[in-house]
Amino acid sequence: MEKELAYKIINESLQIKEDEKVLITYESLKCNDFVKYLIQEIVSKKGIPFVRFQDKEISTILLENTLENKYESLKEQMKFDVENFNSFINIKYNVNDYEEKNIKDEIRNNISKVTSKYKDIRTNERKWVLLNYPSFMDAYKAKMKYSDYYDYAMKAMLYDFKEEKMKIMELKRLMEKTDVVRITGKDTDITFSIKNMNIVPCLGSSNIPDGEIFTAPIKTSVNGKITYNTVSPYQGEVFENVSLTFKDGKIIEATCNKNNQKLNKILDTDEGSRYIGEFAIGFHPLVKEPMGDILYDEKIDGSIHFTPGAAYKEAYNGNDSFVHWDLVLIQREEYGGGSIFFDDKLIRKNGKFTF
Repeated sequence: MEKELAYKIINESLQIKEDEKVLITYESLKCNDFVKYLIQEIVSKKGIPFVRFQDKEISTILLENTLENKYESLKEQMKFDVENFNSFINIKYNVNDYEEKNIKDEIRNNISKVTSKYKDIRTNERKWVLLNYPSFMDAYKAKMKYSDYYDYAMKAMLYDFKEEKMKIMELKRLMEKTDVVRITGKDTDITFSIKNMNIVPCLGSSNIPDGEIFTAPIKTSVNGKITYNTVSPYQGEVFENVSLTFKDGKIIEATCNKNNQKLNKILDTDEGSRYIGEFAIGFHPLVKEPMGDILYDEKIDGSIHFTPGAAYKEAYNGNDSFVHWDLVLIQREEYGGGSIFFDDKLIRKNGKFTF
């Protein structure tokens, strides 16, 4: 299946052409065979592969020990990458949600500040793919035997959305005609406008696995309260039962089961971190249960994510931030249910579309 996935990434997601330079970064030697398949596919298209290995433990230690005199070099490295590579393949390998717990907020913010211009170019002007190679940690979080999880993850990443495409394009047309969205559920009732915002279906191009359609709310239009029902690792901490209250777009109250201080510190990172940069609906039919991994959880069938922080340029509502935190609410009946309304018309109930 790894060879098949490599083919999909190079030929379908990135559509590599002759002389294009592709940078592959990965975090574990467990991925070596997969990286070899990627290299072979790139060369078969007469592209030019480059590989950068970044062990997660070592890269975390480097971040923890970042001094003032390193920031300029980090900026130059990011600048070099976007000026010299056409496409990027980033292969994560999860080992520990708390691995980055000791990285100081000052270091995170300073790195974001000096590299933000080039991260923006990489995200919005270059071709890229992000995926998680199946790890034992992932299998543990998914409550599966590793071999079973490996098969599940590969099938999810290889999934072809041809059967869902017609329905999702219909959803896109509905969203393009919508002014006010209302989301309801347990401890949740929020409204916001998406009038004239761009709507972006994601059916397998960049994030793998894929399976969402996203936009952004009008920045100052969000009012009400939302309570998320999935665990969310972020910046070396794990948050549960996050609840956000909005007034005129801004988060005026934020609570969770624990780590309230850290939660609010993240939301106070900058001016944009208390506003929403993304609203998305998840629909991957194979991804059903949360596992505390955003790359999968945000695609859960019958879910939404409502994201404090930066908006993507593809659906830009004017909100900029160093934060982009995808928080997930599952609305299927077994998770408490919930509804989505477009201009008072019921569009999805308990995770199932009604149109």
